[in-house]
Amino acid sequence: MTDTRTAEPLRRGRPGYDQRGILQVAVAAFNEHGYDATSIGMLAERLGLSKSAIYHHVASKDELLALALDEALDGLEGALRAVEEAPGTAADRLALVLREAVLVLADRLPYVTLLLRVRGNTEVERAALQRRRAFDHAVAALVAEARDEGALRADADPAVVARLLFGMINSLTEWYDPAGALTPDDLADTILALALRTPA
Repeated sequence: MTDTRTAEPLRRGRPGYDQRGILQVAVAAFNEHGYDATSIGMLAERLGLSKSAIYHHVASKDELLALALDEALDGLEGALRAVEEAPGTAADRLALVLREAVLVLADRLPYVTLLLRVRGNTEVERAALQRRRAFDHAVAALVAEARDEGALRADADPAVVARLLFGMINSLTEWYDPAGALTPDDLADTILALALRTPA
């Protein structure tokens, strides 16, 4: 199975923090205070760096947001790519994409949390929402295939089903603790058992 959770390494810069380290701190601040309320000055204070040191790694706060949203969206899009050549029925492929999405969310929890909070207030956010809508449409198409195979109720609206499925998955950002006893695979098994009535 394709590993959709491995992100491309980000470039290194001055000693102390590389771009990824700055990005991790920025995402935590964006989630805690909101993107608009987070300033480069606030990030510099958290990092113990000057603003110019941050600008050595990124051109702007918008670039940090774009990198963070790419981290989430690249993972979700990778989940779709993982099923493109997978064998089995549409229901099998739907189950696989749902499992991969859970694993991506668990692995990139702060980034997916941030993605779910964007509202299209900036060009960066609007571009991210467009990619997310394309993902939703692709999942809905897979739901429609599974329905046509008889794996789902014939009267099920694919777009509604896709939203409900990902509503369940996205709710993990509100309560899931990656350091807890429940593993991502445990989560995926439970969600698939509830959503598709497959054995847990």
